[in-house]
Amino acid sequence: MEPRKEKKRPKLVAALIDTFGFSPAVASTVATLLVLLCLISIGWIIQSAPPRKLTITTGPEGSSYHRWARAYQKALEKHGVTLDILTSNGSRENLQRLQDKASKVDIGFVQSGLTKDEDISGLVSLGSVANQPLWIYYRSDTPVTRLSQFAGKRIAIGPQGSGARMIATTLLQANGIKGEPTVFLDIDAAAAASGLLEGSVDVAFFMGDSASTQTLRGLSRVPGVQMFNFTQAAAYSRRYAFLNLIEIPQGSFDLGLNVPAEDTLLVGPTVELVAKSGLHSALSDLLLGIAKDVHGRASLMQKRGEFPAPLEQELPLSEDALRYYESGKSFLYRTIDSFWVASLLNRILVAVVPLILVIVPALKLLPLAYRLTILLRLYRCYRPLLRVERETYGPLSPERIEELRERLDEVEFNANKLKVPASFGDRLYWLRSHLAFVRQRLSAIAEGKVPAPRGA
Repeated sequence: MEPRKEKKRPKLVAALIDTFGFSPAVASTVATLLVLLCLISIGWIIQSAPPRKLTITTGPEGSSYHRWARAYQKALEKHGVTLDILTSNGSRENLQRLQDKASKVDIGFVQSGLTKDEDISGLVSLGSVANQPLWIYYRSDTPVTRLSQFAGKRIAIGPQGSGARMIATTLLQANGIKGEPTVFLDIDAAAAASGLLEGSVDVAFFMGDSASTQTLRGLSRVPGVQMFNFTQAAAYSRRYAFLNLIEIPQGSFDLGLNVPAEDTLLVGPTVELVAKSGLHSALSDLLLGIAKDVHGRASLMQKRGEFPAPLEQELPLSEDALRYYESGKSFLYRTIDSFWVASLLNRILVAVVPLILVIVPALKLLPLAYRLTILLRLYRCYRPLLRVERETYGPLSPERIEELRERLDEVEFNANKLKVPASFGDRLYWLRSHLAFVRQRLSAIAEGKVPAPRGA
């Protein structure tokens, strides 16, 4: 008769059997779970990779929003991320696009003060990136010191969707200017500037989200067109929490021509970099690092390093942004030049470390739990066996001996049904030897070879 060939098992199953004493069934189950966990981890690492394409909503071409987006686009391109730029009429339209869950817009520039009474669920702020002054230019030979003096004028308040329009209507209404005889003109920055030059517009409101820098600087040099000085700037900033007081020093635009001719006060909100809440955390860090380079320089409107800043307005700051402002880039992103290599290593760590923390203790506890399970099976046979043996030391009649034999047969039947791994074979044979010992004792008592206990 040929010797039975040992069944060949996968190496992992064999290792679990040899190392922990698992039965083939248990080892196969544990091995399957380990393989599934590894496959799930690999799948998560692949699926959780940051996207290689983002879409940003900005403002008209030439506006500060559009210029910033172009700077972001160039910086992201160096890291292998494509940034699509969508022009818009300004902050209001940007907010509407971000609120639209069906839109493909991921991020956008939105001035503070726009989200009151708006549904902003699903949106987060990555921080404030710049001051956004409100520029008002008007035709007059004499300075105008209060907005209420523009009543009855032809006022360009900006197109639908612009941040300038929202602030213009808010401030004009606060000064009692709500309609006739005042004429409100819904025209863009270029048309408003042309209207001022031609005389078809008396007053024009501009903001960086909808007006180009060239337009604003050009108007400052036009005879008969003046820049409004917010002499009541402190009052406006206290009345409207989203407005900040901004000072433009004398000669800031042109030192030689001394434009403006005096220190000028403006008001304006800050601009926030807003994202949909599903923005990948790695891209959030990358964007904030770029924002630091783009917006962190000193300029006419801000000090060096003033932006980006975690200034929470109506929108909540994202958890990723808060972490970045508190501790900066993570170790991997600081030490590895390649964004994608750092991202991959970071995801591997996120997937592997929890697995190690779970699997290593589990592999230590599983053998103990398994060992205890096998021992409990054996102990279920030992308990009735001990009771039978104990009763052999009491008074025994032939009928009583026969009853104990039947009970012993039942214990032996249950013991023979036990399936234990080879590592517990010695314990199974001990059980059988103990069964034989008790059976021999009963036989000896029945044959009178063992002195009957007193009282028998």
